[in-house]
Amino acid sequence: MTEDDTTATVEIVIRAARVFAAVTAESIARAEPGVTLPQLRVLTVASEVGVLCNADVARTLDIHISNASRLCERLVQAGLLDRRDSPTDRRQVELRLTDAGRDLVASVTEHRRTAFTSILAGMSRAERKSLHDSLQAFTRSGEHRIGSALAGP
Repeated sequence: MTEDDTTATVEIVIRAARVFAAVTAESIARAEPGVTLPQLRVLTVASEVGVLCNADVARTLDIHISNASRLCERLVQAGLLDRRDSPTDRRQVELRLTDAGRDLVASVTEHRRTAFTSILAGMSRAERKSLHDSLQAFTRSGEHRIGSALAGP
């Protein structure tokens, strides 16, 4: 691949990222107008792993633990996360999704599925297959390179 090919590929990835971001922003706005993208990432990770602590949130979002604590407190106040003392370490808290948090993640995910299905419907079967294979390779490479920072929406 030449430098020109790489530049063109980076540009199309940036354009695709804008589409993904727009679908995600629309999904969040329809589901819960006050929820931010970082907050949605926390809720999504909590839906995948079950129990989080503030240190997990800080690591996932690559933010200072005090910022993670404030972000989680807002989600607790909004009724989307439940916070309890850890039974094994009183210095730690456990964060879990509430029913409202689960409903929000499900709503956002369903809206994204609907939006992406609509976008894919405008592509041929061959284009969808090519996109699938390319995104699979891209995701694998990204997960290898970036790791757990990819957790979330």
